[in-house]
Parts: sequence; C-alpha cells; structure tokens
Amino acid sequence: MKKRSPRARGKALRPKPFEDNKVDFSKFKMEPSPSDIAKLAAAAGTRVWPAHPIEVLSPAKTVGLGRTTLTLSKVNGFTTNATTPVAEFRDDPPFGGSFYIWLQFEPSAYGITSVATYVVTFNLEASGNAAFEVFGLGVPFSPAYLFSGSRTLQVVFPDWPPSISTWPPTTAPFAVLRQRARGVTWKWYSSVIKFPDTIVVPPL
Repeated sequence: MKKRSPRARGKALRPKPFEDNKVDFSKFKMEPSPSDIAKLAAAAGTRVWPAHPIEVLSPAKTVGLGRTTLTLSKVNGFTTNATTPVAEFRDDPPFGGSFYIWLQFEPSAYGITSVATYVVTFNLEASGNAAFEVFGLGVPFSPAYLFSGSRTLQVVFPDWPPSISTWPPTTAPFAVLRQRARGVTWKWYSSVIKFPDTIVVPPL
C-alpha cells in the first residue's frame, strides 16, 4: 500500500530582501563630537554649521577622483547590492593580524590647490567590546575608542598637502582605522572626507 506524502502546511516564508538593511547614520554617536572637532581645528564659538562632504567612500564606491582610494584588510563579508552597502570584519580562524581600513585622499583631484585641514569619518557598528585606533598624516596613534554598537569616529588631519607627490601609498597622505581588540565582529558602512565644521561665534 502506497504511503501518502505529507502535505506542506501554511505559506512558504520569503527571505527578506537586502534592501531592508537601511542604516540611519544620523543616530550614530559621534566621537569626538562636532564641537570638539571644531575646537581641534582652532575654531571657537557656540553654533556648528556642518561642512558638506568632499567625498564619500563605501563598499560600493572604493575609488574617488585621482588617487583617492580605499584598502580594506581581511574583510569577512562584502555586500554592495543593499540599500546601505556594508563590509563585515570577523576575527575568526584562520584570520589573524591587523584588521584595518586605509584611506588615501588626493585633494588636487577635487580642485583644491593649497594645504588644508580635513576631517575623516568612519561609520562603524561593532558587537562585543570593540577597540579601534586611528592614525595617519600628521596624526599619531589615537587613544583607543572602546564601544559596542554604532559610532561615527571623526579624526582631524591638519596640513594635508593638495597633491600626492610620493608613491607607493605607504609614504603618501593617508588615514587609517585599525581594530585593536580581538574576537569581535564589526561593520564598516562608509567614510566621509570633509573640511572641519564651522562654529559661528554669536554677537556680543
């Protein structure tokens, strides 16, 4: 006697599309804050006017104008067909060593002809007790940023020359974000290059 095959009950669940992962960077906590960044850039006052981005780099756009590029080390996952593209770093065997993002920027490719001060931001999300440091042209190793959750790390880079006159990139103007803690998962969404935000001093 033939056994009847069991019938599926209910409706089949459809997987969620990649487009559902939209991330709102305005809710990320900024370290340092915009007012602290302005003070570091030798400004003073009480009202902050955010500067417009010169360039925004992300997993979907790793190359800007001229020699403006990104290098990502030991990426575990890379998604570009989502509303918010994301690169994921996970410290699992056989991976080891430094996990970092190396950003190089050539101002002259954007029509900038003089030495200037810039702010480079990194939009991150980390799980566990993550630790990051930032360094680069004119900036020594920063104190460790320790957090779990969403953060926008902002770093001031003073006296960045307009042109890249040296090559390879290890001797050219650069900014580096490096993971220090081990055994954590973190995501990088984007990096913004801009002039420092302006603080307007109120009239007396």
